[in-house]
Amino acid sequence: MKTSNIWLLLFILVLFGFGLWAIVPLEGERFGRQGLALGLDLKGGAYLVYEADVTKRDPSQTVDEVMTNVLSKIERRANAFGVKEPIIQRQGENRILVQLPGEKNVDEAKKLIGKVAQLKFMETTTDASGQPARDDKGEIIWTPATATGSDGQVKELTGQYLKPNAEVVLKEGTNEPEVAFEWNDEGAILFEQITKRNIQKPLGIFLDEEMVSAPTVQAVIKNSGVITGVNMQEAQNLAIQLNSGSLDVPLTVIREQTVDATLGSDSIRRSIAAGAIGLILVILFLILYYRMSGVIATMALIVYGVLMMAIFKLVPVTLTLAGIAAGVVSVGMAVDANILIFERMKEELRAGRTLNAAVDAGFKRAWLAIRDSNVTTFIACIVLYWFGDTFGAFMVKGFAFTLFIGVALSMFTAITVSRLLLTMFAGVVKNTRLYGVKS
Repeated sequence: MKTSNIWLLLFILVLFGFGLWAIVPLEGERFGRQGLALGLDLKGGAYLVYEADVTKRDPSQTVDEVMTNVLSKIERRANAFGVKEPIIQRQGENRILVQLPGEKNVDEAKKLIGKVAQLKFMETTTDASGQPARDDKGEIIWTPATATGSDGQVKELTGQYLKPNAEVVLKEGTNEPEVAFEWNDEGAILFEQITKRNIQKPLGIFLDEEMVSAPTVQAVIKNSGVITGVNMQEAQNLAIQLNSGSLDVPLTVIREQTVDATLGSDSIRRSIAAGAIGLILVILFLILYYRMSGVIATMALIVYGVLMMAIFKLVPVTLTLAGIAAGVVSVGMAVDANILIFERMKEELRAGRTLNAAVDAGFKRAWLAIRDSNVTTFIACIVLYWFGDTFGAFMVKGFAFTLFIGVALSMFTAITVSRLLLTMFAGVVKNTRLYGVKS
Protein backbone atom coordinates (compact mmCIF):
# COMPACT_ATOMS: atom_id res chain seq x y z
CA MET A 1 0.00 0.00 0.00
CA LYS A 2 1.21 3.49 -0.79
CA THR A 3 2.51 5.58 2.10
CA SER A 4 -0.06 8.29 1.29
CA ASN A 5 -2.87 5.73 1.59
CA ILE A 6 -1.53 4.55 4.95
CA TRP A 7 -1.57 8.09 6.31
CA LEU A 8 -5.05 8.65 4.88
CA LEU A 9 -6.28 5.44 6.52
CA LEU A 10 -4.85 6.53 9.87
CA PHE A 11 -6.52 9.93 9.51
CA ILE A 12 -9.91 8.33 8.78
CA LEU A 13 -9.55 5.91 11.71
CA VAL A 14 -8.69 8.76 14.09
CA LEU A 15 -11.59 10.84 12.74
CA PHE A 16 -13.95 7.88 13.11
CA GLY A 17 -12.75 7.22 16.66
CA PHE A 18 -13.23 10.87 17.60
CA GLY A 19 -16.74 10.78 16.15
CA LEU A 20 -17.63 7.68 18.18
CA TRP A 21 -16.24 9.27 21.34
CA ALA A 22 -18.33 12.39 20.68
CA ILE A 23 -21.66 10.62 20.27
CA VAL A 24 -21.41 7.71 22.74
CA PRO A 25 -23.43 8.03 24.85
CA LEU A 26 -25.71 10.21 22.74
CA GLU A 27 -27.03 12.14 25.74
CA GLY A 28 -23.58 12.44 27.33
CA GLU A 29 -21.64 15.70 27.65
CA ARG A 30 -18.83 16.55 25.25
CA PHE A 31 -17.10 19.95 25.16
CA GLY A 32 -19.97 21.44 27.15
CA ARG A 33 -22.63 20.02 24.80
CA GLN A 34 -25.24 17.89 26.53
CA GLY A 35 -26.91 15.55 24.04
CA LEU A 36 -28.45 16.70 20.78
CA ALA A 37 -29.95 20.17 20.41
CA LEU A 38 -33.63 19.72 19.55
CA GLY A 39 -35.67 22.33 17.72
CA LEU A 40 -39.05 23.73 18.64
CA ASP A 41 -41.07 21.10 16.78
CA LEU A 42 -39.35 18.29 18.71
CA LYS A 43 -38.97 19.99 22.07
CA GLY A 44 -41.56 22.78 22.00
CA GLY A 45 -40.97 26.36 23.07
CA ALA A 46 -41.53 30.01 22.22
CA TYR A 47 -41.08 31.50 18.75
CA LEU A 48 -40.82 35.28 18.48
CA VAL A 49 -39.98 37.69 15.67
CA TYR A 50 -39.13 41.28 16.65
CA GLU A 51 -38.86 44.38 14.51
CA ALA A 52 -36.43 47.06 15.71
CA ASP A 53 -37.24 50.74 15.25
CA VAL A 54 -33.79 51.73 13.97
CA THR A 55 -34.98 55.30 13.31
CA LYS A 56 -34.65 55.86 17.09
CA ARG A 57 -31.02 54.80 17.27
CA ASP A 58 -28.18 57.02 18.37
CA PRO A 59 -27.12 58.99 15.24
CA SER A 60 -23.50 58.15 15.98
CA GLN A 61 -24.24 54.42 15.48
CA THR A 62 -24.88 52.57 12.23
CA VAL A 63 -27.82 50.18 11.84
CA ASP A 64 -25.44 47.20 11.86
CA GLU A 65 -23.81 48.35 15.10
CA VAL A 66 -27.18 48.83 16.79
CA MET A 67 -28.51 45.44 15.65
CA THR A 68 -25.31 43.69 16.78
CA ASN A 69 -25.63 45.25 20.25
CA VAL A 70 -29.32 44.34 20.49
CA LEU A 71 -28.65 40.72 19.47
CA SER A 72 -25.92 40.42 22.11
CA LYS A 73 -28.13 41.83 24.87
CA ILE A 74 -31.10 39.63 23.93
CA GLU A 75 -28.84 36.58 24.00
CA ARG A 76 -27.57 37.48 27.48
CA ARG A 77 -31.14 37.90 28.71
CA ALA A 78 -32.26 34.57 27.22
CA ASN A 79 -29.28 32.72 28.72
CA ALA A 80 -29.86 34.31 32.13
CA PHE A 81 -33.55 33.38 31.88
CA GLY A 82 -32.47 29.73 31.95
CA VAL A 83 -33.29 28.82 28.34
CA LYS A 84 -30.97 26.08 27.06
CA GLU A 85 -29.31 26.96 23.75
CA PRO A 86 -31.61 29.77 22.57
CA ILE A 87 -31.50 30.68 18.89
CA ILE A 88 -31.23 34.43 18.27
CA GLN A 89 -30.69 35.49 14.67
CA ARG A 90 -30.94 38.67 12.64
CA GLN A 91 -33.37 38.61 9.73
CA GLY A 92 -33.02 41.20 7.01
CA GLU A 93 -32.06 44.70 8.10
CA ASN A 94 -34.05 45.22 11.29
CA ARG A 95 -35.75 41.98 12.34
CA ILE A 96 -34.68 39.51 15.00
CA LEU A 97 -35.76 35.88 15.31
CA VAL A 98 -35.83 34.46 18.84
CA GLN A 99 -36.41 30.75 19.46
CA LEU A 100 -36.55 29.56 23.06
CA PRO A 101 -36.64 25.73 23.13
CA GLY A 102 -38.53 24.36 26.10
CA GLU A 103 -39.99 27.75 27.11
CA LYS A 104 -43.79 27.63 27.20
CA ASN A 105 -44.56 31.03 28.76
CA VAL A 106 -44.44 33.39 25.78
CA ASP A 107 -45.73 36.37 27.79
CA GLU A 108 -42.93 36.14 30.34
CA ALA A 109 -40.38 35.68 27.56
CA LYS A 110 -41.65 38.81 25.81
CA LYS A 111 -41.53 40.86 29.00
CA LEU A 112 -37.97 39.82 29.64
CA ILE A 113 -36.46 39.89 26.16
CA GLY A 114 -38.24 42.66 24.30
CA LYS A 115 -38.30 45.46 26.84
CA VAL A 116 -35.90 48.32 26.31
CA ALA A 117 -35.24 48.22 30.09
CA GLN A 118 -34.09 51.82 30.33
CA LEU A 119 -33.93 52.63 34.04
CA LYS A 120 -34.46 56.26 35.02
CA PHE A 121 -34.48 58.03 38.38
CA MET A 122 -36.93 60.89 38.85
CA GLU A 123 -37.38 63.45 41.63
CA THR A 124 -40.16 65.78 42.66
CA THR A 125 -40.45 69.51 42.93
CA THR A 126 -42.15 71.10 45.94
CA ASP A 127 -45.05 73.50 46.03
CA ALA A 128 -45.46 76.51 48.34
CA SER A 129 -46.35 74.25 51.27
CA GLY A 130 -43.22 72.16 50.81
CA GLN A 131 -45.16 69.14 49.56
CA PRO A 132 -44.49 67.37 46.23
CA ALA A 133 -46.05 69.32 43.35
CA ARG A 134 -49.02 67.65 41.69
CA ASP A 135 -50.81 68.07 38.37
CA ASP A 136 -54.51 68.72 37.74
CA LYS A 137 -55.28 65.05 38.31
CA GLY A 138 -53.59 65.10 41.69
CA GLU A 139 -50.67 62.97 40.54
CA ILE A 140 -47.09 63.77 41.54
CA ILE A 141 -45.10 65.62 38.91
CA TRP A 142 -41.82 63.82 38.28
CA THR A 143 -38.75 65.41 36.73
CA PRO A 144 -35.50 63.71 35.70
CA ALA A 145 -33.01 63.44 38.56
CA THR A 146 -29.84 65.24 37.50
CA ALA A 147 -26.49 66.03 39.08
CA THR A 148 -23.05 67.30 38.13
CA GLY A 149 -20.69 64.63 36.87
CA SER A 150 -16.95 64.30 37.31
CA ASP A 151 -16.43 66.30 34.10
CA GLY A 152 -18.48 69.25 35.37
CA GLN A 153 -21.44 68.46 33.07
CA VAL A 154 -25.03 68.10 34.33
CA LYS A 155 -26.25 64.54 33.65
CA GLU A 156 -29.42 62.51 34.14
CA LEU A 157 -29.14 59.51 36.43
CA THR A 158 -30.06 56.43 34.34
CA GLY A 159 -29.28 52.74 34.20
CA GLN A 160 -26.26 53.34 32.00
CA TYR A 161 -24.21 53.99 35.15
CA LEU A 162 -25.10 50.64 36.77
CA LYS A 163 -22.61 47.83 37.24
CA PRO A 164 -23.82 44.52 35.72
CA ASN A 165 -24.18 42.84 39.12
CA ALA A 166 -27.80 43.50 40.09
CA GLU A 167 -29.31 40.67 42.15
CA VAL A 168 -32.50 39.72 43.94
CA VAL A 169 -32.30 39.91 47.74
CA LEU A 170 -34.88 39.43 50.48
CA LYS A 171 -35.64 42.29 52.84
CA GLU A 172 -34.81 41.49 56.43
CA GLY A 173 -37.83 40.93 58.61
CA THR A 174 -40.43 40.75 55.81
CA ASN A 175 -38.65 38.58 53.25
CA GLU A 176 -40.02 40.81 50.50
CA PRO A 177 -37.99 40.60 47.27
CA GLU A 178 -35.83 43.58 46.34
CA VAL A 179 -33.40 44.23 43.50
CA ALA A 180 -30.02 45.36 44.84
CA PHE A 181 -27.87 47.35 42.42
CA GLU A 182 -24.50 49.05 42.47
CA TRP A 183 -23.25 52.18 40.68
CA ASN A 184 -20.02 52.65 38.82
CA ASP A 185 -17.77 55.58 39.82
CA GLU A 186 -19.68 58.16 37.80
CA GLY A 187 -23.07 56.87 38.95
CA ALA A 188 -21.95 57.02 42.57
CA ILE A 189 -21.05 60.71 42.18
CA LEU A 190 -24.47 61.51 40.70
CA PHE A 191 -26.44 59.35 43.16
CA GLU A 192 -24.77 60.91 46.18
CA GLN A 193 -25.78 64.43 45.12
CA ILE A 194 -29.34 63.41 44.29
CA THR A 195 -30.00 61.54 47.54
CA LYS A 196 -28.42 64.35 49.55
CA ARG A 197 -30.95 66.91 48.35
CA ASN A 198 -33.92 64.50 48.49
CA ILE A 199 -33.73 63.30 52.11
CA GLN A 200 -37.26 62.55 53.38
CA LYS A 201 -38.56 62.93 49.82
CA PRO A 202 -39.67 60.24 47.37
CA LEU A 203 -37.29 59.22 44.59
CA GLY A 204 -39.08 57.68 41.65
CA ILE A 205 -37.56 54.66 39.88
CA PHE A 206 -38.98 54.21 36.37
CA LEU A 207 -38.45 51.33 33.94
CA ASP A 208 -39.40 52.12 30.35
CA GLU A 209 -41.43 55.15 31.51
CA GLU A 210 -43.41 53.06 34.04
CA MET A 211 -42.84 53.64 37.74
CA VAL A 212 -41.52 50.58 39.54
CA SER A 213 -41.23 52.09 43.00
CA ALA A 214 -40.85 55.45 44.76
CA PRO A 215 -39.01 54.91 48.05
CA THR A 216 -38.45 57.79 50.45
CA VAL A 217 -34.78 58.70 50.78
CA GLN A 218 -33.72 58.16 54.39
CA ALA A 219 -30.02 59.01 54.13
CA VAL A 220 -27.31 60.03 51.71
CA ILE A 221 -26.41 57.02 49.55
CA LYS A 222 -23.43 56.79 47.26
CA ASN A 223 -22.50 53.39 45.85
CA SER A 224 -25.61 51.23 45.85
CA GLY A 225 -29.37 51.03 46.32
CA VAL A 226 -32.40 48.76 46.11
CA ILE A 227 -35.60 48.67 44.07
CA THR A 228 -38.66 47.66 46.05
CA GLY A 229 -42.33 47.09 45.28
CA VAL A 230 -41.87 44.10 42.96
CA ASN A 231 -42.79 40.44 43.31
CA MET A 232 -40.22 37.66 42.96
CA GLN A 233 -40.75 37.04 39.22
CA GLU A 234 -40.61 40.76 38.45
CA ALA A 235 -37.49 41.13 40.58
CA GLN A 236 -35.73 38.27 38.77
CA ASN A 237 -36.61 39.64 35.34
CA LEU A 238 -35.60 43.18 36.34
CA ALA A 239 -32.21 41.98 37.59
CA ILE A 240 -31.60 40.15 34.31
CA GLN A 241 -32.58 43.20 32.25
CA LEU A 242 -30.39 45.55 34.24
CA ASN A 243 -27.40 43.23 34.01
CA SER A 244 -27.78 42.77 30.25
CA GLY A 245 -28.07 46.51 29.68
CA SER A 246 -30.87 48.50 28.08
CA LEU A 247 -31.64 47.85 24.43
CA ASP A 248 -30.42 50.51 22.04
CA VAL A 249 -33.74 50.78 20.17
CA PRO A 250 -37.37 49.82 20.86
CA LEU A 251 -38.54 46.39 19.69
CA THR A 252 -42.01 45.41 18.49
CA VAL A 253 -43.26 41.82 18.34
CA ILE A 254 -44.58 41.17 14.81
CA ARG A 255 -44.99 37.40 15.17
CA GLU A 256 -45.30 35.10 18.15
CA GLN A 257 -46.41 31.59 18.90
CA THR A 258 -46.05 28.84 21.43
CA VAL A 259 -44.89 25.71 19.65
CA ASP A 260 -45.94 22.40 21.15
CA ALA A 261 -43.62 19.45 20.72
CA THR A 262 -45.42 17.71 17.85
CA LEU A 263 -43.40 14.58 18.39
CA GLY A 264 -43.39 13.01 21.81
CA SER A 265 -40.60 10.75 23.02
CA ASP A 266 -42.55 7.69 21.88
CA SER A 267 -42.95 9.10 18.38
CA ILE A 268 -39.25 9.95 18.23
CA ARG A 269 -38.38 6.38 19.19
CA ARG A 270 -40.67 5.06 16.47
CA SER A 271 -39.10 7.40 13.92
CA ILE A 272 -35.64 6.18 14.88
CA ALA A 273 -36.81 2.58 14.58
CA ALA A 274 -38.30 3.26 11.13
CA GLY A 275 -35.06 4.92 10.04
CA ALA A 276 -33.03 1.95 11.31
CA ILE A 277 -35.22 -0.51 9.40
CA GLY A 278 -34.86 1.52 6.22
CA LEU A 279 -31.09 1.71 6.65
CA ILE A 280 -30.84 -2.05 7.16
CA LEU A 281 -32.83 -2.65 3.95
CA VAL A 282 -30.52 -0.31 2.03
CA ILE A 283 -27.43 -2.09 3.40
CA LEU A 284 -28.88 -5.51 2.47
CA PHE A 285 -29.56 -4.31 -1.07
CA LEU A 286 -26.02 -2.92 -1.43
CA ILE A 287 -24.40 -6.13 -0.20
CA LEU A 288 -26.63 -8.53 -2.18
CA TYR A 289 -26.40 -6.59 -5.44
CA TYR A 290 -22.89 -5.14 -5.33
CA ARG A 291 -21.31 -7.77 -3.08
CA MET A 292 -17.82 -6.66 -2.05
CA SER A 293 -18.48 -3.12 -3.27
CA GLY A 294 -21.65 -3.13 -1.20
CA VAL A 295 -19.70 -4.11 1.91
CA ILE A 296 -17.31 -1.24 1.26
CA ALA A 297 -20.24 1.16 0.73
CA THR A 298 -21.72 0.00 4.04
CA MET A 299 -18.44 0.70 5.83
CA ALA A 300 -18.27 4.16 4.25
CA LEU A 301 -21.91 4.74 5.23
CA ILE A 302 -21.14 3.87 8.86
CA VAL A 303 -18.27 6.37 8.87
CA TYR A 304 -20.63 8.93 7.31
CA GLY A 305 -23.31 8.35 9.94
CA VAL A 306 -20.91 8.62 12.88
CA LEU A 307 -19.34 11.84 11.58
CA MET A 308 -22.78 13.30 10.80
CA MET A 309 -24.04 12.67 14.33
CA ALA A 310 -20.81 14.07 15.81
CA ILE A 311 -21.29 17.30 13.82
CA PHE A 312 -24.92 17.53 14.94
CA LYS A 313 -23.89 17.17 18.58
CA LEU A 314 -20.73 19.29 18.72
CA VAL A 315 -21.54 22.27 16.45
CA PRO A 316 -24.37 21.99 17.61
CA VAL A 317 -26.91 21.68 14.82
CA THR A 318 -30.43 22.25 16.14
CA LEU A 319 -32.43 19.27 14.92
CA THR A 320 -35.98 19.81 13.73
CA LEU A 321 -38.30 17.31 12.09
CA ALA A 322 -37.42 18.91 8.75
CA GLY A 323 -33.72 18.63 9.63
CA ILE A 324 -34.10 14.92 10.31
CA ALA A 325 -35.78 14.55 6.91
CA ALA A 326 -32.83 16.36 5.34
CA GLY A 327 -30.46 13.96 7.10
CA VAL A 328 -32.34 11.00 5.59
CA VAL A 329 -32.14 12.59 2.14
CA SER A 330 -28.40 13.16 2.52
CA VAL A 331 -27.95 9.48 3.44
CA GLY A 332 -29.67 8.59 0.18
CA MET A 333 -27.31 10.90 -1.70
CA ALA A 334 -24.32 9.30 0.00
CA VAL A 335 -25.51 5.88 -1.18
CA ASP A 336 -26.24 7.28 -4.64
CA ALA A 337 -22.66 8.56 -5.00
CA ASN A 338 -21.32 5.10 -4.20
CA ILE A 339 -23.68 3.46 -6.71
CA LEU A 340 -22.49 5.80 -9.48
CA ILE A 341 -18.89 4.83 -8.69
CA PHE A 342 -19.64 1.11 -8.58
CA GLU A 343 -21.57 1.12 -11.85
CA ARG A 344 -18.77 2.96 -13.65
CA MET A 345 -16.27 0.53 -12.18
CA LYS A 346 -18.31 -2.44 -13.41
CA GLU A 347 -18.36 -0.97 -16.90
CA GLU A 348 -14.59 -0.68 -16.85
CA LEU A 349 -14.24 -4.30 -15.67
CA ARG A 350 -16.51 -5.52 -18.46
CA ALA A 351 -14.34 -3.59 -20.92
CA GLY A 352 -11.39 -5.72 -19.85
CA ARG A 353 -9.52 -3.40 -17.48
CA THR A 354 -7.73 -4.77 -14.45
CA LEU A 355 -9.39 -4.33 -11.06
CA ASN A 356 -7.06 -1.53 -9.90
CA ALA A 357 -7.41 0.30 -13.23
CA ALA A 358 -11.20 -0.10 -13.08
CA VAL A 359 -11.30 1.43 -9.59
CA ASP A 360 -9.29 4.48 -10.71
CA ALA A 361 -11.29 4.93 -13.90
CA GLY A 362 -14.60 4.40 -12.11
CA PHE A 363 -13.88 7.19 -9.64
CA LYS A 364 -12.60 9.58 -12.28
CA ARG A 365 -15.57 9.11 -14.58
CA ALA A 366 -18.19 9.11 -11.83
CA TRP A 367 -16.73 12.22 -10.19
CA LEU A 368 -18.20 14.67 -12.72
CA ALA A 369 -21.73 13.35 -12.21
CA ILE A 370 -21.30 13.35 -8.41
CA ARG A 371 -19.87 16.87 -8.44
CA ASP A 372 -22.59 18.33 -10.65
CA SER A 373 -25.47 16.72 -8.71
CA ASN A 374 -24.08 17.85 -5.36
CA VAL A 375 -23.31 21.39 -6.53
CA THR A 376 -26.91 21.63 -7.75
CA THR A 377 -28.08 20.52 -4.31
CA PHE A 378 -25.80 23.09 -2.65
CA ILE A 379 -27.36 25.86 -4.75
CA ALA A 380 -30.86 24.66 -3.81
CA CYS A 381 -29.84 24.61 -0.11
CA ILE A 382 -28.53 28.18 -0.30
CA VAL A 383 -31.75 29.41 -1.94
CA LEU A 384 -33.92 27.59 0.60
CA TYR A 385 -31.86 28.94 3.49
CA TRP A 386 -32.16 32.48 2.16
CA PHE A 387 -35.95 32.19 1.81
CA GLY A 388 -36.25 30.65 5.26
CA ASP A 389 -34.12 33.41 6.79
CA THR A 390 -35.99 36.18 4.97
CA PHE A 391 -39.49 34.99 5.85
CA GLY A 392 -38.80 33.51 9.28
CA ALA A 393 -39.49 29.90 8.26
CA PHE A 394 -37.16 28.16 10.71
CA MET A 395 -38.11 24.66 9.52
CA VAL A 396 -37.08 25.52 5.95
CA LYS A 397 -33.78 26.90 7.25
CA GLY A 398 -33.23 23.76 9.31
CA PHE A 399 -33.86 21.53 6.30
CA ALA A 400 -31.51 23.53 4.06
CA PHE A 401 -28.70 23.76 6.61
CA THR A 402 -28.81 20.08 7.56
CA LEU A 403 -28.99 18.95 3.93
CA PHE A 404 -26.00 21.15 3.03
CA ILE A 405 -23.88 19.58 5.80
CA GLY A 406 -25.03 16.07 4.90
CA VAL A 407 -24.28 16.40 1.20
CA ALA A 408 -20.85 17.94 1.85
CA LEU A 409 -20.02 15.06 4.20
CA SER A 410 -21.34 12.48 1.72
CA MET A 411 -18.93 13.82 -0.92
CA PHE A 412 -16.06 13.37 1.53
CA THR A 413 -16.97 9.78 2.42
CA ALA A 414 -17.72 8.76 -1.18
CA ILE A 415 -14.57 10.22 -2.71
CA THR A 416 -12.18 9.65 0.19
CA VAL A 417 -13.36 6.75 2.37
CA SER A 418 -14.96 4.61 -0.35
CA ARG A 419 -12.04 5.11 -2.74
CA LEU A 420 -9.45 4.22 -0.12
CA LEU A 421 -11.32 1.08 0.95
CA LEU A 422 -11.87 -0.03 -2.64
CA THR A 423 -8.19 0.45 -3.42
CA MET A 424 -7.20 -1.57 -0.36
CA PHE A 425 -9.61 -4.43 -1.07
CA ALA A 426 -8.73 -4.51 -4.78
CA GLY A 427 -5.16 -5.31 -3.82
CA VAL A 428 -6.32 -8.34 -1.81
CA VAL A 429 -9.58 -9.59 -3.36
CA LYS A 430 -8.99 -10.04 -7.09
CA ASN A 431 -12.07 -12.07 -8.10
CA THR A 432 -14.28 -9.76 -10.21
CA ARG A 433 -17.35 -11.86 -9.41
CA LEU A 434 -17.17 -10.46 -5.89
CA TYR A 435 -17.62 -7.00 -7.41
CA GLY A 436 -20.74 -7.98 -9.35
CA VAL A 437 -19.07 -8.75 -12.69
CA LYS A 438 -18.82 -12.22 -14.22
CA SER A 439 -15.35 -13.22 -15.34
